[in-house]
Amino acid sequence: MNSVVRVLIGDDHRIVREGLKQVLGDPANGLPDIAVVAEATQGAEVLDQVAALAGAQGLDLVLLDIAMPGTDGLEVLQALRKAWPALPVLMLSTYPERQYAVRCIQMGAAGYLHKSADPDDMVAAVRKAAAGGRYLTEATALALAGAVERTGVVRAAQTGMTVGLDALSYREHQVFRLLTAGQSVSEIGAQLKLAPNTVSTYRARILEKTGARNDVELALLARGAPEG
Repeated sequence: MNSVVRVLIGDDHRIVREGLKQVLGDPANGLPDIAVVAEATQGAEVLDQVAALAGAQGLDLVLLDIAMPGTDGLEVLQALRKAWPALPVLMLSTYPERQYAVRCIQMGAAGYLHKSADPDDMVAAVRKAAAGGRYLTEATALALAGAVERTGVVRAAQTGMTVGLDALSYREHQVFRLLTAGQSVSEIGAQLKLAPNTVSTYRARILEKTGARNDVELALLARGAPEG
């Protein structure tokens, strides 16, 4: 790794990008060892920028939002890990750790940070991930431990089927996120380039695996509220 950590920020909100640049790349903050060298506002643009910079040759870290327009952050993470496995990716989100942290870590992310994280934690995460480490907040560590425990309970019970958010496939998780964001089946189909009846099938599987009865209960589950 270079003495200066070269970062690409992928986020569609300008105010977030500017805030991150101030935290990470402003020498006035006493952080001359971190430089934001590229920005992207869409998932496909992240991939284009990384390719233009020759992956890990021109970058030390990608700081990536989950909710990117077009190709979402999880798809981008998957593509980055496949094409440039040596390039660390640190995921950013407004979603709570219990919802996405485990999935991101399992997909190869170097860490998961909430956008409200303390600036000092953000800097520490960037430095550790860029150095080849994995940055886990207490909340993420608890989410990972919970996922392991749930998996063990399911195996011990020999049910043959995992339940809950951990049981969702990658595509089901995409549909789940869009449903809980208030999008209709037809809107989701258009965004993911799927037929509406295919989205409806995914929705039915999501309801079955999570135990939710409708989209309202899915939304409550996404917020971590009781489903009772």
